[in-house]
Amino acid sequence: MKKFNLVKEIISIDKPAMMAAVNGGKPFGITIRGEIHYPPYDTRSCYIFQGSVERPAPSALMPTKPKSLAELLGGNMQVVEVEDRILIKAARNWQEIIGYNVRHADYDDTTGDGVAEFTDSELEEIGWQATEFGINYRELVECIEAQCDGTLLCIENEGENYHFSGMGFIDDLPCARKQCFDLSVKRITQVLNEDESYRGATLTDDEEEALAFFGVTVPDSVVE
Repeated sequence: MKKFNLVKEIISIDKPAMMAAVNGGKPFGITIRGEIHYPPYDTRSCYIFQGSVERPAPSALMPTKPKSLAELLGGNMQVVEVEDRILIKAARNWQEIIGYNVRHADYDDTTGDGVAEFTDSELEEIGWQATEFGINYRELVECIEAQCDGTLLCIENEGENYHFSGMGFIDDLPCARKQCFDLSVKRITQVLNEDESYRGATLTDDEEEALAFFGVTVPDSVVE
């Protein structure tokens, strides 16, 4: 997966397209690729901004100072205009960015509690069954991130300003399912053969169910 670290990345946007969106009076979104999207938003894209821009109403009694583009976008963006491009650093907008994207992420690691589930039902079944033999979601996620196409939208910053690990958007779900299934089979087989606590043990019903799910044969040494 491609890591998109908001701390380091600069989003480049076509200036005419950006100004048309800002001045159009309608909701729009800005993706991490610098694309301008309009509702309904593409659920497979990651966004740094969604919403509409509100300009203060003119008043003869209290003239208003024109707002900068950063202020129009909410004040948390770092915005630079360079000829025909708008350059944005969006890390400060991290709380809003989570809200824009978490609903359609394939997994969420932004709460500090770690990855708790997959939104894809087949991946979630694999993860749930694998936990019976001590395989956690973090192990499966690291496998996906190393082996499959997709985007990890994250903030990685050493020090006190570290806010969240990331949200995963998987482009190739069949790849993710296969990699997680194969890893689980390998790890469960290893545990049964090497973990002394299974020697002569009676497996629980849930462990038996997990073995049947993954098609793992129980070694003779496990069952009395």
